Amino acid sequence: MAARRAIFVAPFGELADARRLARLAAAAEAQGWDGFFLWDHLAYEDVSELADPWVAMTAIACATERVRIGALVTPLPRRRIQKLARETVTLDRLSGGRLVLGVGIGGDHHGEFGPFGDPADPRERARLLDEGLERLAELWDGEFAPPPAQEPRIPIWVAGRWPNRRPLQRAARWDGLFPIDLPGPEALTEQARMVRELRGDDAGPFEFVVTNPAGTDPAPWEQAGATWCLTGFGRAPTEAEVREAIDAGP
Repeated sequence: MAARRAIFVAPFGELADARRLARLAAAAEAQGWDGFFLWDHLAYEDVSELADPWVAMTAIACATERVRIGALVTPLPRRRIQKLARETVTLDRLSGGRLVLGVGIGGDHHGEFGPFGDPADPRERARLLDEGLERLAELWDGEFAPPPAQEPRIPIWVAGRWPNRRPLQRAARWDGLFPIDLPGPEALTEQARMVRELRGDDAGPFEFVVTNPAGTDPAPWEQAGATWCLTGFGRAPTEAEVREAIDAGP
C-alpha cells in the first residue's frame, strides 16, 4: 500500500510567518499532498526567528479543507496539559477533524527546558510525558466539553530516537510512531516488527511516519512499513524550495 505523503516544515526564518505557511499548505492541498506538518520548538541552535506552530496551524486549518495537520513533535513535559487539551480540541474542531498530535520528551540541547525552568532530566521528562498523555486522554474523553471532532480521539504519534527501545513501548499504546535518526529502511522494518508484537494482532490501525529530503524515493520506506512519508527541509527552509517540492507533487 502506498504511503501517504506530507510536507514537513520548520517554521523558522522566512517561514516564521503564519501567512506564508498557510499559503504553502493550501498549495500542497491543491497539488494532492495528504498532510502539512510543522516542527515545534521554542529555541533552536542559532535560529533567531521562530513561529509558534499552534498559532500557525490555526491559519493553516482555515486555509485548507482536506490535509492532515499537526506539530511533530510537541514536548508534553513543557506544556500544561489542560491548556493543551483545550488547544487541541479547538483546533481539531476548527479543522473538521484533521489534527494529529505528535508528542515526545523533547531535548534540552537547544535550550528549551532548563533556561525556562522546565525539567531538563530525560527520565523526568519521560515520566511527565506518560502522565501527560494519560491525563490528556481523560480530558478529551469527557472531562472537558466539547469533545474532539475525531472519534474515539485525536490520533497521537509518539516520537522516538533510534535505537532507543522505550519509545517503541510508549508508541505501541497509542496510534503511531515517528522515529528520529533512522539509519535506513531496515531499521524501520525492525521497529515496525517490534511495535506490532507489542500491540498484538487485533489492536487496530497504526501509523509509521518517516521524514526524508525532497526527491527521496519512498518505495523502500513503504516496503519497510512506512504509512506516511514526509518531505522535510531541515532547519533552514526557504519558501522557494518548499514551493518547488510542493509543485513537483507527492
